[in-house]
Amino acid sequence: MTMQKGKIGVTSENLFPIIKKFLYSDSDIFLREMVSNAVDATQKLKALALSGDYKGELGDLTVRIKLDKENGTITISDRGIGMTAEEINKYINEIAFTSANEFLDKYKDNIDAIIGHFGLGFYSAFMVSNQVDIISKSYQEGATPVKWSCKGDPEYTLEETEKEDRGTDIVLHIDEDSQDFLDENKIEELLNKYCKFLPVKIAFGKEKETDENGNQVETDKDHIINDTNPIWKRSPSELKDEDYNEFYRKLYPGSEDPLFHIHLNVDYPFNLTGVLYFPKIRNNVEIQKNKIQLYANQVFVTDSVDDIVPEFLTLLHGVIDSPDIPLNVSRSYLQNDASVKKISSHINKKVADRLNDIFKNDRKDFENKWDDIKIFIQYGMLSDDKFYERTSSFALLKNTEGKYFTFDEYKDIIKDNQADKDNNVVYLYATDKDSQYSYIEAAKEKGYDVLLMDGQLDTHFVNQLEQKFESASFQRVDADVIDNLIKKEDKEDSGLDAEQQNQLTPIFKSHINKDGHFVVTFEKLSENDQPAMVTQSEFMRRMKDMSQMGGGMSMYGQLPDSYNLVVNTQHPLLQKIVQDKDEKIGDKVSEVNNRLTPVKEEKEKLEQEQQDKKDEDLSQEQKDKLEEKRKELEKLENEKEEILKNYGKENSLVKQVVDLALLASNMLKGEDLDKFVKRSVELIKE
Repeated sequence: MTMQKGKIGVTSENLFPIIKKFLYSDSDIFLREMVSNAVDATQKLKALALSGDYKGELGDLTVRIKLDKENGTITISDRGIGMTAEEINKYINEIAFTSANEFLDKYKDNIDAIIGHFGLGFYSAFMVSNQVDIISKSYQEGATPVKWSCKGDPEYTLEETEKEDRGTDIVLHIDEDSQDFLDENKIEELLNKYCKFLPVKIAFGKEKETDENGNQVETDKDHIINDTNPIWKRSPSELKDEDYNEFYRKLYPGSEDPLFHIHLNVDYPFNLTGVLYFPKIRNNVEIQKNKIQLYANQVFVTDSVDDIVPEFLTLLHGVIDSPDIPLNVSRSYLQNDASVKKISSHINKKVADRLNDIFKNDRKDFENKWDDIKIFIQYGMLSDDKFYERTSSFALLKNTEGKYFTFDEYKDIIKDNQADKDNNVVYLYATDKDSQYSYIEAAKEKGYDVLLMDGQLDTHFVNQLEQKFESASFQRVDADVIDNLIKKEDKEDSGLDAEQQNQLTPIFKSHINKDGHFVVTFEKLSENDQPAMVTQSEFMRRMKDMSQMGGGMSMYGQLPDSYNLVVNTQHPLLQKIVQDKDEKIGDKVSEVNNRLTPVKEEKEKLEQEQQDKKDEDLSQEQKDKLEEKRKELEKLENEKEEILKNYGKENSLVKQVVDLALLASNMLKGEDLDKFVKRSVELIKE
């Protein structure tokens, strides 16, 4: 044939600028496309030989990448089916056609979904090249080798050439802006990223070894960069746990062995293979996403799998491979693609099924791994209702004694003893066994069981369980005194009248100078209970926790911490404090009360007279008189409070009771703790 010149059959002469700037998101995928094309051409030849349509020798089918820095070229060579001039016209010059459809139609009964990527994928070569040459010889008997050449515009040439062997050489003449692709390490890096699991051997240069002088020298052995039969393409029956762990170490060098794996192998209603791993994640280590590698027919697509697989599965590591995932499309397309959604749903189910199998077959092993895997399961249950339904029968709760229970098992244990007067089951939980020890013990003394909820997601998980469980509530053990957490009967009066409480409140408040807001309350507890304890409202604490974790409760995050100092009115120490107070400042307080009482009565009388009148109907004299009484009352109350505060500050027993409560809740530290120890020694001496 004579040299053929022409224009590529595209709808716009702007195709090449579009390819360079917009069509592909990453310029380095050109190598993936070229090598994938070479592998496909090789696979097609294998399929033809299998069907009997090609009777020649297959020979060495290695795809070879050659870097020529001097001439500024990268050459990708295969010994696959090659192309005739007519095929180049059809598959390269007429972009609207692809070789894959025609080939699949003819040989669909003999091959497993081999997809050709000639077409737009080939044109990614122009992202880094100012000229691309195709030198090809078809496998067909008597075929004439041809050379196609194009300089990055619609003009091309096509002519006969010399080529002894079948197959195709793609020669990329790298442009000035892309010279970094002529670096050997860069090409090695790209091949490892995109091509390390392709099903045909890929050779890049020769293996090197160290000679007697310590220098690196090339050998005659090909440097094969890929594993042609990766673990996810093999049958699980021929593999052992160590094989899976070895593959994991290849994917993530330096990582601890995973907890366990899930081998995916589906051929209906879509094709899906892969291996997913549950890695070890510690609570103090940041969760790492984007560790799942997505492949299409062993060609790397992406490791940004958010929204492609269920969100919670992005915590897993491993490989997913499906020919139903297109190579060259945007992430938004993948997110909305029907096949991808089916794959996502199926992976969700497979993970749940695998976890259920482990639970049923070896519950002890499942319990041993629970602390490590619960973050995955909780994340899934929180973000996906279907996953919650699939896992709620084997998800575990752990108590402070280290025992594990399913949801149903635990409810059966506590439903009678931990039901309140309204028949709601109260789940008690702690977030720190050490700092909440005294609260846990107080609950145990009542015969109650306490869960340990100390994981990264437990704040959210508690909220979810409270919504899912019928007639149930979750209360942290330090949210209130134990009798208020599980109310068996109506609240009993504290035993102190209003005046007694008003006098004791400033006495105890005089020693609470911590950050945050303290409210002093009085409860009639047992003589054997602590004289005082610190509690924190379940609602407010939970809202603040949610705020800190980005739970949409930012307004609560701005509020100071709020605590209650609960004083036990039945404890002998309180009786001692009351007696001492009456002895030392009783007369002073009574004297102020005697002055305060008539002022208070007069103020209330004036308020009563004025309450039904409009502001404009009151004389200035009436308004001034009421305001005068209010100020007088406030002054007397402040005088009384100051007497009580000063007494409290000087009373070491009050300080000791408050510090004991702070110490029990892990809130006494530094200088305050040192003073507490010294004061304790002095009290013991007495």
